[in-house]
Amino acid sequence: MKKFINDPDKVVDEMLEGFLLAHSDKIKKLEGSRVVVRKDVPIKGKVGLVSGGGSGHKPTFIGYIGRGLVDAVAVGEVFSSPSAQQFYDAIKAVNADKGVLCIYGNYSGDVMNVDMAMEMAKDEGIQVDQVIVNDDVGSGSKEERQNRRGVAGQVIVWKIAGAKAAKGENLEEVKRVAEKANFNSRTMGVAHSPCIVPSAGEPTFTLAEDEMEIGVGEHGERGLKRMPLKPADETTQILMDRILEDLPFASGDEVSVLINGLGATPLLELYIVYRKVANTLKERNISIYKSYIGEYVTSLEMGGYSVTFTKLDEELKKLLDAPAKGIMFKE
Repeated sequence: MKKFINDPDKVVDEMLEGFLLAHSDKIKKLEGSRVVVRKDVPIKGKVGLVSGGGSGHKPTFIGYIGRGLVDAVAVGEVFSSPSAQQFYDAIKAVNADKGVLCIYGNYSGDVMNVDMAMEMAKDEGIQVDQVIVNDDVGSGSKEERQNRRGVAGQVIVWKIAGAKAAKGENLEEVKRVAEKANFNSRTMGVAHSPCIVPSAGEPTFTLAEDEMEIGVGEHGERGLKRMPLKPADETTQILMDRILEDLPFASGDEVSVLINGLGATPLLELYIVYRKVANTLKERNISIYKSYIGEYVTSLEMGGYSVTFTKLDEELKKLLDAPAKGIMFKE
C-alpha cells in the first residue's frame, strides 16, 4: 500500500485537522464531537441542512458546507457511518426557528443513526425531517428503488435543497424540492481499479488488468456485471442505456449532467466521457441545461467514473442557478 499518510488509524482526524486549519474563516468543529459546521450557524429564518457519512469521499461531505448548500456534516471514519450522537449534535447546532432537514445517502448505518438522532431531537422539541438519496441505478431494480444506494446524485440534491433553504422557505418546501431532485436523478458508475482503505491496507475488490465492473458502489460494493475493459464511448453508452430507460428520460427533456471521477480518473478522460454523453443526448433530443465535470464524490483512489442525469423543470433550473459558496463547490 502506497499512501502519503502517517498512522492509518488517525487519517480522518489528521485530515480534519488540516481541513479546519485551511478553512477556519468559514467553518468550525463542534467541541467534543466530530461535526463540522458553518461558522454562522444557527441561522435565523432558515431551515438547517445536515448531511454526513463515512470519510474517503472528498470533497463529499465536508466540501459542500457553505451558503446555498449544507450547514453541518457529521464525519465518520473511512467508509463508516458517523454515530447517532454526531448526527444529533449536528441537528442541534443548525436548528434555529424553521427546523432541520437531514439529506444523506441510503446506507444502513447512516439510516439507522440518523433515525436515532432524529428521535433524540424530536424529544427536545426540534422539528426535523429527512430525505434519503437513492439515485444509484446499479444497486437495485426500478421496482425496489427505495433500496438503492445514494451516490453522486446527492450533490444535486444538496444544491437544490440548499438554494431553497437560502430563500427562507419552510421545512416542508425544502423537503419537497429535495425529494423532487432525488426522484428525478439517476446515476450509474463503472470502475477498472479498486481503492485501498488505509486501516485495512488491501484493495476493496480485485479486477484483472483487462476487466471493468459496471454498477460498482462507491465503497467498492459489487456491481451488476464484470466484463472486458472497453473504450470510453462504449463504456459510457452502457451506463447511459441503463440510466435513460430507468426514469425514463425522453425526447424533449432538459437535464443536468454530472460526470464524476471516482478518485483516480483524470479530467482528460472525464471530458472524453462528457463528449459521448453530450452527443448521445443530442441524438435523443434531450437538452443539457447545466454540466458538472470533475471529482464530486470520490472513493479514495478508485479508478472509474459515474454519470448522473437529473430531469429538470423551471423550478429546479432556478434552484440550480442560485448562488452557492461551499468550501469546495462554488457557483
